[in-house]
Amino acid sequence: MAGSDIHILDPEGGANQSGLRDQNARVVLSFIRRHGAMPSAEIARRSGLSAQTVSNITRALEADGLLRRGKAIKGKVGKPSVPVALNPRGVHALGLNIGRRSAELVLVDFNGTPLETMTTAYAYPTTEDVFRFLTDGIVRVFEKHPKARHSVSAIGVARPSKLWEWLEVVNAPADAMQTWQDIDIRAAIAERTGFEVFIENDATSACVAEHLLGRGNEFLDFAYIFIGAFVGGGLVFNGKVFSGRTGNAAALGPMPVPDGNGGATELLNVASLHVLERSLIEAGIDPLLLRNYIDDWGRYEEYVAPWIESTSRSLAIAAASISSIVEVEAILIDGAMPAPVCARLTAATQKASADLDITLIERPRIEQARVGRGARSLGAALLPIHARYFLA
Repeated sequence: MAGSDIHILDPEGGANQSGLRDQNARVVLSFIRRHGAMPSAEIARRSGLSAQTVSNITRALEADGLLRRGKAIKGKVGKPSVPVALNPRGVHALGLNIGRRSAELVLVDFNGTPLETMTTAYAYPTTEDVFRFLTDGIVRVFEKHPKARHSVSAIGVARPSKLWEWLEVVNAPADAMQTWQDIDIRAAIAERTGFEVFIENDATSACVAEHLLGRGNEFLDFAYIFIGAFVGGGLVFNGKVFSGRTGNAAALGPMPVPDGNGGATELLNVASLHVLERSLIEAGIDPLLLRNYIDDWGRYEEYVAPWIESTSRSLAIAAASISSIVEVEAILIDGAMPAPVCARLTAATQKASADLDITLIERPRIEQARVGRGARSLGAALLPIHARYFLA
């Protein structure tokens, strides 16, 4: 498989205080995560560790509740082999995405499978509203999943970079947004939840989710574009998520693209849900309704269709720019939108890309991502799990 393990994470991120310190144990868990359930002998063969070492590690991990044994596989000769797999109930984690228009809280198991998801929408994010949603949401999550409470490893947080700089765009009062600059988010969340906190850029978190839960096993190198209230992205090189020196690698929002009037503008000004929301506002429609009807935007088709057309042209230009700088196998498009809308946007971007006059570089392969609109919170939840139990 092409996919590998995460090589970030947050420069602010926490230490692996309660994770695995044994490198060989991480190797074993990482092989199982990538390739699925397999016998100890197969893990030893692939990893280069001795059969005795792997046998000892799997027994210890099983005793700790991190692995579970499957049904014996009978062969033609010798004793039956017994595959071992990650125990979904062995570890849980919480993920919080702080968006410019909404927040989402998710509980995942050791496989990264979402067990519970809660969301809230707002005109703009305030620390009071977000932290209230978080603390109330955690109570409700554990009411529904009481057994998970004792195996939650930590909480991961995805948030936009410099959230406070977007007050004019989200039409928020300056003092409400300034609070985000003044507060220590990690300390505030740790104090309110009692969990260790891992923080990452929201688009990079979404890329983490796509890499680990989506199409990361298909492509060794890919660029990832996530359309949210604004647009962001991520990069995967040689099977590893690359976050860059400051954690903002592939921050596509500021990328210059044509503005349609003979000039240039930033990608976020022409390819984001903010653009669609603005057209709804001009028509006298509350843009928050997009959040209420997140699975079906059919009632807004007269606004969605032209948005897809104009956005796809800008994304095609962005894809060409990405391909001229880094050679990736594919460019994956995702976003906080219904999957059918994302499919239409991807198809329109493919067509717009085919119409571009591109020389000297290979035309980018543009595909739809798999994880979907919950990628940012899912990626956030995966941060502590992979920092603590798998190879970094």
